[in-house]
Amino acid sequence: MYIAMVEVRVQFQLSCLIGVIGLVLAATSAHALSPSDLTHECLRPCEWPAKPRTCRYEFTLEWYYSMSKACYDCPLNRTDCARPDCIALNGVARSVAVVNRMFPGPSIQICEHDTLEVKVNNHLKSYSEGTTVHWHGPHQFGTPYMDGTVMTSQCPIPIGASFTYSFPAETYGTHWWHAHAGMQRADGVFGALVVRQPTQREQHGSLYDYDLPEHVVLLHDWLDQVTLVKFAAHHHDNGSNKPESVLINGKGRRVAFTDPVTNQTSFTEREVFKIQQGKRYRFRTISNAITNCALKVSIDNHTLNIIASDGAPLEPTETDSYIIYGGERFDFVLNADAAVGNYWMRVKGLADCKFVQELAVVRYVGAPDEDPIEDEGIDRGGIVVNPWNQEASETAIAISQLNATEPDDGTSVEQADVIHYLGLDFNKVNNYHFHDPVSYPIEDIARTHHLYSPQINHLSFAFPPSPPLTQHRDIPREQFCTPDSMSDMDCVREYCECIYTIEAKLGQVVELVMVDEGVIFDASHPMHIHGHSFRVVALEKLGTSTSVQEVMELDKAGNITRKLSRAPRKDTVIVPDGGLTAIRFVANNPGWWLFHCHLEFHVEIGMSLLLRVGTEEDLPPRPKDFPRCGSWYPHGLEEDEATPAPCGGAVHLTLAKAVMMMCLISYVFFL
Repeated sequence: MYIAMVEVRVQFQLSCLIGVIGLVLAATSAHALSPSDLTHECLRPCEWPAKPRTCRYEFTLEWYYSMSKACYDCPLNRTDCARPDCIALNGVARSVAVVNRMFPGPSIQICEHDTLEVKVNNHLKSYSEGTTVHWHGPHQFGTPYMDGTVMTSQCPIPIGASFTYSFPAETYGTHWWHAHAGMQRADGVFGALVVRQPTQREQHGSLYDYDLPEHVVLLHDWLDQVTLVKFAAHHHDNGSNKPESVLINGKGRRVAFTDPVTNQTSFTEREVFKIQQGKRYRFRTISNAITNCALKVSIDNHTLNIIASDGAPLEPTETDSYIIYGGERFDFVLNADAAVGNYWMRVKGLADCKFVQELAVVRYVGAPDEDPIEDEGIDRGGIVVNPWNQEASETAIAISQLNATEPDDGTSVEQADVIHYLGLDFNKVNNYHFHDPVSYPIEDIARTHHLYSPQINHLSFAFPPSPPLTQHRDIPREQFCTPDSMSDMDCVREYCECIYTIEAKLGQVVELVMVDEGVIFDASHPMHIHGHSFRVVALEKLGTSTSVQEVMELDKAGNITRKLSRAPRKDTVIVPDGGLTAIRFVANNPGWWLFHCHLEFHVEIGMSLLLRVGTEEDLPPRPKDFPRCGSWYPHGLEEDEATPAPCGGAVHLTLAKAVMMMCLISYVFFL
């Protein structure tokens, strides 16, 4: 027992030492982290037994501008780029949506079992937008009202108002937060959310020496203009839907600035990650990709040891590179075993961003403060994890081939309780939002101006007029649908839009077989689930195209092999074009949960559905005075009936009713 106590004490002291070293290094080389991030009381070594804290943050959302007057002579004068309120990005001046005038937003780094409390103030006055903040990764067991999904779990936060999210941090790992209303996350409302475990509970703690706050890496495809402008041009005309650049922790190089005096050219700074030779570092990467932009990550002269994805630990897998899709997270260990020097971290775009990339510098302590000498355009070969639209092979390791290190769960049964086959594709239908069936139908205009609708089972999702989690009875029943309920319509040829809902009984094992039919484009869809994580039990590219019918026939014939033990646990996964991905989860979290493609342009026009788990009776108690919203129509005046009692409980009567009450009292008295 004494030996065990000494071991725990040593581990705790080591954890404290690592945390202190991390904070010192962060203070001397803070790049993506602000002083408020670094000094927050919840950024600390995590203890065991746990000593939970309440971690309070305040977010103020507003529209702002990159390369603004706050930047003075940045980047000609590098110190000006570090001035308060200067958001330099890659040198392109444009409107940005920000939290606390930071890009990315505040980095929340807390411990398992802490309570996270974030007050969100909506100051997005320029466009008069409502907003919400979604916590991407936390399951919200018992707190579905805190999920932050607009018109699903809550009403939008109005201009000038605030909403305080509060929930226990029980889902450990690398997560993130982002706006879940309109296209605000695409314009800058996002940031990291890391829930660390104590060393004694961290499965891979022995594989690395440091897990530093500044080694959180946020990747983002970036547009030269506000997302709404590009969205409107693409969907209503023939504008591009491709990004112009990629950012790493909000940094990059795109615009050259020339000093009029010296004629010297300067660029905005790239991100720099500092390491020490002979040490091992845990890096946590997050993709906020908004377009069909797969990002390939590698570091010159180093291999990457992948140990987790979407917060869940994996059997360590060494690779030369990996591909990360929108919404995904990957953690890897970097062994600093190369010569002291500077090395490129390469983030190369694929698919719709195949012509863009960005670089960061991995700098050893003792190396000069300069860029690596290697060619910026090199594409790393070798082994790749999570390939894009590629069959699995010895050098292309699919997600389904990775092994979880957590114990198997209820999804490991031979047969799921229910299976839903979901066909994903871009369909040529007259989506009346973008093709008037009479004035400019899709079949009558040039191919360059066609807008193909991203749908699930030929249905486009329409958000309900009120959040079903709290106001289910306020939503007309006929607005909800399933493919069966729409069977009297020809949704293959005609545009069909509704609140597509899949219902699951509490405790059921649900399997979703997603099929990217791949008929129109060579694209792919990263699908994200709220309220749960799932096991990836199958993933296979079948060809250039396929169909739900073909996949169902393959399944019936026993030709889809499911991985029922040690299947990786994730909350976001890619569906290969012309292929399938099968996921399983236990429907153990009552609520209404969005399931959707995490590409902004796809989810915005309907590639989603709702998962309803359990019934209203299964829901946890609703927070007091929780906001309500919805449709309204004229149906009388307040004088016609008693005004609803305010929160204090007082009852107000109209003058007419007060007189009537007095008459009634007098009548009773005289009787």
